[in-house]
Amino acid sequence: MFQELQQWAVQIERFLEYNRDVGDVGGFAMALRTLLIYAFSLFLVRIGNKRFLAQASAFDVIIGIMLGSVMSRAINSSAPLFPTLGAGLVLVGLHWSLNRLSYHLDWLGPLLKGNPVLLIRNGELHQDGLRKSGISEGDLEQALRLQAQETDPSGIKLAYLERNGSVSAIPKESEPRVLEVKVEDGVQTVRIRLE
Repeated sequence: MFQELQQWAVQIERFLEYNRDVGDVGGFAMALRTLLIYAFSLFLVRIGNKRFLAQASAFDVIIGIMLGSVMSRAINSSAPLFPTLGAGLVLVGLHWSLNRLSYHLDWLGPLLKGNPVLLIRNGELHQDGLRKSGISEGDLEQALRLQAQETDPSGIKLAYLERNGSVSAIPKESEPRVLEVKVEDGVQTVRIRLE
């Protein structure tokens, strides 16, 4: 059975012209390689983790870049097809395993993915957090406009640079405005609370 699988693999590599230099490979064979690697990579991402291309941490981005690099070697013949597919599978398996471990081991998540950095607390800028994360006050103001529809840091309760690189902001709860309306002389004043 193993010999049959090996013969089958050799026939596929021959059909995809892996026995030729990349400059000598025909357009049809190159297109088939690309299609095969695309389909396999898509399969790997689907079984791996949906965060590969979402708002991902550096941990996720590195795996995505490495997977692309490894898989491209199978397209341009700089590595054999099936060992390359196996290497991609190992990368995704490693990523999946480390994600599972970091879920169960509290100390591993921050080691792999980092920690959020405090930028604002109760309207006060945390200069250490800004300096540590390399965020200027202008960058922070832009993030506040986008995330909290707020331009003034004093209107923010908490803001963090999250592990995925985005800024999250929680606006301060605003005090309700109370309007006093006198309806008529001698009649009670009506108080209207606006939120």
